Amino acid sequence: AAFNIILAIPMSVFGTVAVLYFCGFTLNTFTLLALALAIGVVVDDAIMVQENISRHAETGMAVRRAASLGTREIRFAALAATVAVIAIFLPVVFMPGIIGQFFLQFGVALSVAVGISYLEAVTLAPARCAQFMVPGRPERGRLGTAVDAAFARLARGYRRLLPWSLRHPVKMVLGSLLIFAGAIALMASPLLRKEATPQVDDGVLFVRYETQAGASLHEMDGLMRRVEAWMAARPEIQRSYTIVGGFGGTGVNTAVQFVTLTPPRGRMGKFAFKDVVTEQLNAIPGLKAVVQENPGPGSRGYTVEYSLRGNEWDGLVSASEALTARMADSGLFRDIDTDYQLGRPELAVRPDRERCADLGVPVADVAAAVNILVGGVKVGKFSQGSRRVDIRARLLDADRLTPDDLATYRVRAASGALVPLSELVRSEERAVLQQITRKDHNRAISVFANMVPGKGQGEGLAWMQAQTTQLPGGVALAEEGASAYFREVLVGFATAFVLGIVFAWMILAAQFNSLIHPFTVLSILPLAIAGAAFSLAIGGFSLNIFSFIGVLLLMGLVKKNSIILVDYAERGRAAGLSAGWAILRAGSVRLRPILMTSCATAAAAVPVSFGLGAGTELRQPMAVAVLGGVILSTVLSLFVVPACYVILDRLRRQRT
Repeated sequence: AAFNIILAIPMSVFGTVAVLYFCGFTLNTFTLLALALAIGVVVDDAIMVQENISRHAETGMAVRRAASLGTREIRFAALAATVAVIAIFLPVVFMPGIIGQFFLQFGVALSVAVGISYLEAVTLAPARCAQFMVPGRPERGRLGTAVDAAFARLARGYRRLLPWSLRHPVKMVLGSLLIFAGAIALMASPLLRKEATPQVDDGVLFVRYETQAGASLHEMDGLMRRVEAWMAARPEIQRSYTIVGGFGGTGVNTAVQFVTLTPPRGRMGKFAFKDVVTEQLNAIPGLKAVVQENPGPGSRGYTVEYSLRGNEWDGLVSASEALTARMADSGLFRDIDTDYQLGRPELAVRPDRERCADLGVPVADVAAAVNILVGGVKVGKFSQGSRRVDIRARLLDADRLTPDDLATYRVRAASGALVPLSELVRSEERAVLQQITRKDHNRAISVFANMVPGKGQGEGLAWMQAQTTQLPGGVALAEEGASAYFREVLVGFATAFVLGIVFAWMILAAQFNSLIHPFTVLSILPLAIAGAAFSLAIGGFSLNIFSFIGVLLLMGLVKKNSIILVDYAERGRAAGLSAGWAILRAGSVRLRPILMTSCATAAAAVPVSFGLGAGTELRQPMAVAVLGGVILSTVLSLFVVPACYVILDRLRRQRT
């Protein structure tokens, strides 16, 4: 029997790989993730069919008769469960934007695997049972006897507790709602961190450096040589690549560095080493170092990114300075920076028109003198091989370095006298902007930062949104980069969640030919969400894009338990039993397949939840969410779903 069930795995996996090939998809992070999850899902239908066939065969029924009858009895419930899983991922397939691109292949892979597993469970698995299964109850070894005894005690305990829950169905439902309310409060609180993607120890660091405005390329190169010497002395670093000046449109006073760390075994963790790099390199006088992540597409490498937008530049500057000061005082952010950067100082020379008129010096002559002496003018050309090179005449560098050099320049007046240029002009030395950024037809200043350790991206974004009330008039705060990506993730999965429930309700209503039974089946979803939230919080994981996948998968998986119970209860109602007796009988008969399918799903998630191998930070939250949701929902669904069945039957009878 176990071998017959396990055969569903290669059939489903290899069939899915073939479909992926013909669809033009690849074996990537998301398709492999779907196949890994499918291992625990595709055996569910085979378990339900095999258990029902074995139950009939153990009563002495002929094997072929047991295979035929057992399959007919369970195929509707298996089909409903399979379609319910696929219905959850249909909205994901059609989601637009970045999320849709990421999870199109994931949804297709998992849906195809589940669909193939159903076909295998109702065709090949019964055929193998009819040919190779031994009639009667097989002999048990010590392990089998112990398992049977444990299950018998569990079944007796369940049969004693279930009648109480049916006598107090309202209390059971209210208790489940309280658990769900606690989970919602947990997800809304800072105790459960929220972020777009979890941080991954990929062994790579990207560091940006900056020194004071106006520094030369030679000065920046000298600072980076000190950085490279420090990097070379660290045993955690395997190699580094440095670009000094002008990378990505920045000035010569900046540099970037790509750092590759040694293999994880035996070295400091990436995030602990990131703090060491930030502390040690910022201790170099005149150097600012920021280690950046890549939290989402279109991001600068910061987890929080916003832009202040308006028409008045001075108002934007003061608003950005006030905002960054509040961010520093909040205790939530670090690496706070803006793209409002003053460039190297410039000397603004303005002619004194009244003084020029008194001395008889035309303003045009003053402008020409400054242009020629400081900027230079082309006076000729010379030939160098096949090239013609311009000859420019201007003062030597030593004669045009400071504003005081203006006193040494002379301009001839109308009387023929030479007048010092400093008497004809007013000069002002000031720092000027390197560039003025515009976004959506408004001037803009971007503000970006990283979260301090232990704080989630969602908490930082909520704090930033609360600052809109403190902005001056005419200044707006807009999300961009990683912040906009995080919002897109939340909206995308919320949409998929709602549409998944609607699609599942419609499909269940059509399959059961009832508008009430889908609510009974879906009553298990709040408990699954609560189990996922509690397990993530206990394990110290965040609510991110991959744990969202786990929650979506849970929505499809846990409905199988409800469907099995409701389907068998409806068979009892058709035979003339009352709702209470029908669901009581369904609970007793369907307890074993419910526990078997739940254990198979949990067993597939356990190895991933251990956090083994590279990139485990991405997979582990999803596996923990599935594991916690399956355990809590399985235990409570055995009592809550029958209670909902009884309550809804009472309401139906009152209406009729």
